[in-house]
Amino acid sequence: MTVENYKEGQVILLDKPLEWTSFQVVNKVRWLIRKQFQLKKIKVGHAGTLDPLASGLLILCTGKFTKKIDTYQAQEKEYTGTFTLGATTPSYDLETEIDQTFDITGITEEQIHSATLQFLGEIEQQPPVFSALKQDGKRLYEFARSGKEVEIPKRKIHIAAFEITRIELPNVDFRVVCSKGTYIRSLAHDFGKVLNNGAYLSALRRTRIGDFSVDNAISITEFETVIKNA
Repeated sequence: MTVENYKEGQVILLDKPLEWTSFQVVNKVRWLIRKQFQLKKIKVGHAGTLDPLASGLLILCTGKFTKKIDTYQAQEKEYTGTFTLGATTPSYDLETEIDQTFDITGITEEQIHSATLQFLGEIEQQPPVFSALKQDGKRLYEFARSGKEVEIPKRKIHIAAFEITRIELPNVDFRVVCSKGTYIRSLAHDFGKVLNNGAYLSALRRTRIGDFSVDNAISITEFETVIKNA
């Protein structure tokens, strides 16, 4: 791969590790390309943020291909992960501490499987307050962290598939195929509500975006090796 290849445009499929932000991944890849080819600048962007507590497929575009980012972002996504029943957190995931607990002894496997049916097709979903969405020029998580309450409008999303793959209470593993703009954290929270209980997202992995699969992605370490051998 030459410097011209990166300038003209490349699609890089990365398997984002846990605890890295999507922004950190972009910065690392941009720095590696600049260092290898002694460039002052190179365009690098990602097609869809993954939370630090999530792993999996992150599509990066370089050079002229950054114009394609919106197209990739709009494509259908697939996730696998784990909901933990019997508790809620303000962020709907492990970013914040548990604020409420619930008794899960009466929940059956049949109820858990049946609950998924309420989310199939086009539904309205409220994004979590701990998110990077903007309102009045500020990120929602800024309001949340300062303790200010803010009205978050619901938005329409589409869930094409939602299946439970393993139940070992309090943990429930799932696979979801959904549209752009879907918050799996909100899905976890709402799933708990349908069961008249509580739930939060305890693990998440993005496995597919459109026709791109995480099976074809490489780690940041592997990309570092590739770029050094360019």
